Amino acid sequence: MSDTHDNLEATRKAVEFLNEQKVELVIHAGDFVAPFVANELKKLNAPLKGVFGNNDGERKGLYEALGISEELLELSIDGLKIAVTHGTDERIVHALARSRLYDVLIVGHTHRYEIREEGRTILVNPGEVCGYLTGVKSVAILDTRGREVKILNIENGELLGAMSI
Repeated sequence: MSDTHDNLEATRKAVEFLNEQKVELVIHAGDFVAPFVANELKKLNAPLKGVFGNNDGERKGLYEALGISEELLELSIDGLKIAVTHGTDERIVHALARSRLYDVLIVGHTHRYEIREEGRTILVNPGEVCGYLTGVKSVAILDTRGREVKILNIENGELLGAMSI
């Protein structure tokens, strides 16, 4: 998920959707905005990891509420090397994708959902949970065992995109 931007109703819906999907880990690609969104995110049935975005001004509060403390997160899950960054600087996004260090790069920032190959890396932008810019409230589900990523509309479950890894 990414770009919740203090939209508590949309965040609540995303949490319900992810809980229904029985995800094992939730990754937030930044722009929580304020720590009070933690009240909704703590209702997740899975652990939450994430990075700061360019609109996350109260970083100390986000750290205290959710443990968010980084701008770049690296994970290794089921043999996949995954990097997460908000994506504010497109040059950094391209450098990470082209570095050959990661199988999957998760970004946010643009509010537009997308799955694309960049070099040998699959770049995933889950879109925006808040729905403010595009009107579409979406998340991505990465199946690390089945090697597939899907982007889904949290309001109706519609499949918006998919790709094998």
